[in-house]
Amino acid sequence: MIEIPSDLHKDLVPLAFLLGNWAGAGVHDFPGSEKCNFGQEVSFTHDGRDFLEYHSRTWVLDQDGNKVRPLETESGFWRIRPDRTVEVTMTRDDGVIEIWYGEMADKKPQIDLVTDAVARTADAQPYSGGKRLYGYVKSDLMWVGEKQTPEVPLRPYMSAQLKKVVTPEDVERWAKALPDDLPDDGITFFK
Repeated sequence: MIEIPSDLHKDLVPLAFLLGNWAGAGVHDFPGSEKCNFGQEVSFTHDGRDFLEYHSRTWVLDQDGNKVRPLETESGFWRIRPDRTVEVTMTRDDGVIEIWYGEMADKKPQIDLVTDAVARTADAQPYSGGKRLYGYVKSDLMWVGEKQTPEVPLRPYMSAQLKKVVTPEDVERWAKALPDDLPDDGITFFK
């Protein structure tokens, strides 16, 4: 279920499906890097202004699904224009800063992004651009990232399926929103 907070800036309503805390797992595979499964935590928050704040942490998982070590961390800000163009500024822990542009799909919660500008520190690994696709599919946040370097043409390198993290505050809020006249036999509710 997509909720639209009452204090969400009106321009951000098309991005409301991103809001919240998400967690899940995915696959990382790029030439010159370790191929691995990874865990991920993502948050999209807002403070009433015309942008979403984004933060993502990933870590390598062992064969049993245990955290081994950090993989990537990135943070940034997401905006959307009236023409449904999405703008993202992103900073990564590996010394890369990116500006992404893309657009919302028509009539569905999906965003295609492509890098417009990339800046790297002297110690950053080679990187020249990327593409990302984010989508809200059956209540999950799914994404796939592609990247390119001067030596490797654009290709998929990470993808994940994330579930919404439910907090005790969410449960309390939902419980308060239930109607007072719910049936108590548990069967009538489904008829």
